[in-house]
Amino acid sequence: MNRLTTSQITASLAMLLLGTGGALLLGASPITIALPILGGLLVLLICAQGVATRQSAPVAQEVPDLIGHPDFISLLEGISDPLMLVERSRIVRANRAAQRLLGTHIEGEDARIAIRHPAAAERLASTAPLAEPVMVELVGLGSRDQRWQMRIAPIGQVADMRRLVHLVDHSGTHAAERMRVDFVANASHELRTPLAGILGFIETLADPELGKDDETRQRFLKIMDGEARRMQRLIDDLISLSRIEAEKYRAPDTLVDLSELAAEVVGVFRSSHGDRGREVEMEIAPQLPSVQGDRAQLSQLLHNLIGNAVKYGRPGTPIRVILNEGPSSMTRLTVADEGEGIGPDHLPRLTERFYRVDSGRSRAMGGTGLGLAIVKHIVERHRGRFDIASTLGKGTTITVLLPPPMEDVPNKSDEKRRPSALSGTMS
Repeated sequence: MNRLTTSQITASLAMLLLGTGGALLLGASPITIALPILGGLLVLLICAQGVATRQSAPVAQEVPDLIGHPDFISLLEGISDPLMLVERSRIVRANRAAQRLLGTHIEGEDARIAIRHPAAAERLASTAPLAEPVMVELVGLGSRDQRWQMRIAPIGQVADMRRLVHLVDHSGTHAAERMRVDFVANASHELRTPLAGILGFIETLADPELGKDDETRQRFLKIMDGEARRMQRLIDDLISLSRIEAEKYRAPDTLVDLSELAAEVVGVFRSSHGDRGREVEMEIAPQLPSVQGDRAQLSQLLHNLIGNAVKYGRPGTPIRVILNEGPSSMTRLTVADEGEGIGPDHLPRLTERFYRVDSGRSRAMGGTGLGLAIVKHIVERHRGRFDIASTLGKGTTITVLLPPPMEDVPNKSDEKRRPSALSGTMS
């Protein structure tokens, strides 16, 4: 039955009152008028109660679907990490980061097929309701060495079985932790080996009988001196590497005449390394501009590169130090030797701390395994480029490119370039 509205009830009541007044004016008796009035009031009361009941009843509002919301896609794309909405084990939406990682075809695909990982498949296939988000560590997703943390959080009604899957790349954090552990282990090993030798020789020399032999004592003291100096070089390199890393994000703010600095370092090698030092050849292009750099660190870079060439190049072969203009107005430094060369499988790891192609030979020559690691960090601080090329049996060439100075860098260096004295070839 249809209910009257409030306005209809008000109008009916008004008509009833007007009709009653008219009947009284026409001379109708009150009793004759009272019965219709009471019936009309009763009907109006029933209708009024229906209106009140209808007005007080809550109106059910339709809740819009999450996926259909116009801002839902923008919300997914606003997150730089891979993000997916999974409904009943099937991916219904995925942002571009997730598509780059897993493929553009994953929308509409079973999540266990898109994320091919046993730990992920087990969690995504579960139909049990989630009281709180679940964290899962995934190794090898994307590439063999990548590590991800997958966070699965429930969304909406339990019956919908919707899950928000968020992937966070922890590869960099894990690599940094692994490097730290390896560094501590390698540094401890490098220090422990010479220290054990020194302690052993001290115990031998402390023996009253063996200590009387002057020849044995002198031989042992010479070895102890070599091991102690090796530890000193290692500690110096560790301190140097630590200082360079501490300044990694602070660009140098002085101008350095690299031509004069290279000539100075080459002169040191020629005067202090005998016949091998005199085999160092230098070629510097004229009128090279200064570079924005740290003079002490660039000097260390030159010493390490030329020192490696002196150690590992074949005796009697030249060591070439070339300084000229590179691409994009950069300054190019090249140090080349004619040694045994380095295998291609070793090249990617040469700048790792303590990595050696031949550990025995490196230690015998006094190497610490940190020289190229220091060079790499110096080049990175100077916003430059570093490249190693080598051919077995022919030799190794190391190239460093340093960018031109910025226009607003003041020339705080007291060095004055002398092109006439440094130009050309020194052999």
